[in-house]
Amino acid sequence: MLSVRARGDGPERRIALVIVHEGNYMRKFTAVALAAVFALGSLAAARAATPILETGSSLLYPLMNLWVASYQAKNHTVQITTQSTGSGTGISQAIAGVAQIGASDAYMGDPQMRGHRMLNIPLAISAQQINYNIPGLNNVHLHLSGPVLAGIYMGRIKYWNDPQIKALNRPYAGRLPHRTIIPIHRTDGSGDTFIFSQYLSFTTPMWSHGPGYGTSISWPSVSTAVGANGNPGMVQACKATPYSIAYIGVSFINETNKAGLGYALLKNRAGRFVAPTASTIGSAAAAMYPKTPRDERISLVFAPGANSYPIINYEYAIVNPHQKNAETREALVKFLSWVLDHNGGQEMHFLNAVHFLPLPASIAKLSREQVAQIH
Repeated sequence: MLSVRARGDGPERRIALVIVHEGNYMRKFTAVALAAVFALGSLAAARAATPILETGSSLLYPLMNLWVASYQAKNHTVQITTQSTGSGTGISQAIAGVAQIGASDAYMGDPQMRGHRMLNIPLAISAQQINYNIPGLNNVHLHLSGPVLAGIYMGRIKYWNDPQIKALNRPYAGRLPHRTIIPIHRTDGSGDTFIFSQYLSFTTPMWSHGPGYGTSISWPSVSTAVGANGNPGMVQACKATPYSIAYIGVSFINETNKAGLGYALLKNRAGRFVAPTASTIGSAAAAMYPKTPRDERISLVFAPGANSYPIINYEYAIVNPHQKNAETREALVKFLSWVLDHNGGQEMHFLNAVHFLPLPASIAKLSREQVAQIH
């Protein structure tokens, strides 16, 4: 007779193999016994892996998946699960303790911080495109500004050949169609909505006194408006809707290019129209590094500088400094430390894949200081 038993409940679990020799059946059971031992050993190892849940930003999601795949290939004692749920959900689930990492394109505001002591840890630098689907003009980079975008999303600028749009695009004024503009916005709590609505708020007083900015806002009532969930939903909605306009994170540039969408040059604080490139994103970020406080909660939107792209942001890990047990704390600290290492998650092959920029040394140092507060 043969029996296999696992003794103990934790990582030190022992496998006991008990074999009672009954004549010639000994050899027949040997293979079964060994298979059972290996199966139970694998089960014990799997149970020893510390679970970490990351949920939130769809903009950060593609990069987070690259990080997690690389990290877990060499670190088998942690099991990291990623979910693209939107920044608002990421923040709320981190606060509730459901997720260990709430990924967010937005920092937590003072009202949220007063009720919850959370860490807002920058992991990388990102940006946002303004995409559109205008048949015959998607290969042209239209010039758009904060006030014009605010006018579109408020329903005050209704057609693509509106005089305000034509004034910014004189070379293409005759080609702009008298077609109704379809503004597309996020329906989920979104860091992309946060930084887009900040650009509108910082450039347009009427918008700042109206919808304002946040991960979720009360969108003006526009009869043609379309709602979409996540960055993938925004890409799909814009692709499927001629004469539409949308705000989409740069980690989806490959998808917007495949969809054949156009993208705008945006008016920056210096009055210049610039594209979201590594150079312009880097210029805007460099102007804001010295202004970053120790808790790193800061908007990088509408930064000064002639070459600065106006919609950029830190990508945040929202983390509770008090973790439920030592194993979770250790696994979380090790992963975030690797993400912030120039020989780890800050390596350019990760960031280039999603059109992000690495943190400069001074900001990475502040982020590591925040990670050190996790206990």
